Amino acid sequence: MRYLPAVAVGFMAVTSLTAATSPGQAADGDVAKGAQIYQRCLACHSLEYNRSGPRHCGLFGRAAGSLPGFDYSKAMKATGIVWDEPTLDRFLENPLKTVPGTKMAYAGVKNEQERTDLIAYLKHATRDLAKCP
Repeated sequence: MRYLPAVAVGFMAVTSLTAATSPGQAADGDVAKGAQIYQRCLACHSLEYNRSGPRHCGLFGRAAGSLPGFDYSKAMKATGIVWDEPTLDRFLENPLKTVPGTKMAYAGVKNEQERTDLIAYLKHATRDLAKCP
């Protein structure tokens, strides 16, 4: 019987875990870099308050177009999207393609790692729903 060195076994385990993690998951993101990227969003969004875009507090698990007190497009209300890492990744890459008719006129975050970092930040920053207004 042939034995693999412990280093090889550890490498194989890490490699298989990495392969099982799909791109865009918040676990792969850098929260600090995501906070920097979120600065681009502040022209229209806030964590705590609605602006020209809806607030992000309570975003994960929320149905798109359902935040009370925000005037969404008919297109956004009709999507059936529930916000999680994969749906946010797809939307942030190209909002106008993902939800034709959305009011969000932003071209999107084309860089995959930037989207991953941004999603990691949003997940971190919005995790405490008790702080949501």
